[in-house]
Amino acid sequence: MDLRTVNKRRFKAEYAWGYLFIMPTIIGLVILNIYPLFDTLVLSLYKKQGLVGMKYVGLENYVKLFGDSLTWQSTLNTFLYVIYTVPIGIFLSLILATMLNNKIRFKSLFRGIYFLPIVVAPAAVTLVWKWIFNSEFGILNQFLNLLGIKGPVWISTPGVTLIAAAIIGIWSNIGYDLVMILAGLQSIPGTLYEAADIDGVNAWQRFFYITIPQISPVLFFVTVMRTMNSLKQFDTIYLLVDRSNPAFRSTQTLMVQFYIEAFQKYNQGYGAAIAAWMFVIIMLITVIQFIGEKKLVHYT
Repeated sequence: MDLRTVNKRRFKAEYAWGYLFIMPTIIGLVILNIYPLFDTLVLSLYKKQGLVGMKYVGLENYVKLFGDSLTWQSTLNTFLYVIYTVPIGIFLSLILATMLNNKIRFKSLFRGIYFLPIVVAPAAVTLVWKWIFNSEFGILNQFLNLLGIKGPVWISTPGVTLIAAAIIGIWSNIGYDLVMILAGLQSIPGTLYEAADIDGVNAWQRFFYITIPQISPVLFFVTVMRTMNSLKQFDTIYLLVDRSNPAFRSTQTLMVQFYIEAFQKYNQGYGAAIAAWMFVIIMLITVIQFIGEKKLVHYT
């Protein structure tokens, strides 16, 4: 047996072991992600008939979906929620991470405090904030009254309620983004800052020309994950606003509309069409983000 045959067999054996090790992940991906995706697309072509029957209707659910003004309102609300939460949340996380990266007392305590909302159940977080936003007894409006400002009816005013939900979202997720950005800050070589000090670079120039480019991969990752999570926002808005609330229409996101149609009205086919529309939106935004990565992200 020549050396070429031996190397070829060894190469095949290594590939076999590699596929064997990643097989659990592949199986999980197929069962939990790929199969449900195709099943949802198929289900969106059907309509409930009777109590348990389903009737094939082709693209009827999609015609109804794009002809429904509530769908476009929910889509707009979803985008507004992303605009409210992602830029502000990442900006605050970056500022706090930069502060915690310096030599300050009780640094570990502050990190734990900021990360604590991540481990709290979203239902509990929303109920506490719902009390804070209470227009009559909530501490937020009471504090505004002390400043001579009349606080709004946070949970029942169209346009304001979505902002209230965004505040909850920012507060709940800022700890995760902060930890990720802080890890990126701590990975920057100290020699870069030493060289900048020698050249007489001021603090702002260090931040914009050294810190930001060095942590741009982390910022990109945080932006992608935060955008996807904001697009899929459900629990906070669902618990904050019910269908009888006058602010419901101006606050409902696509995921809330999907839940109502699929699990409260039992229109699984129409709900699947909403989920498919949500998938298309997430996919397009993610593709745009990865196109922008080539110009905005700097890998060293």
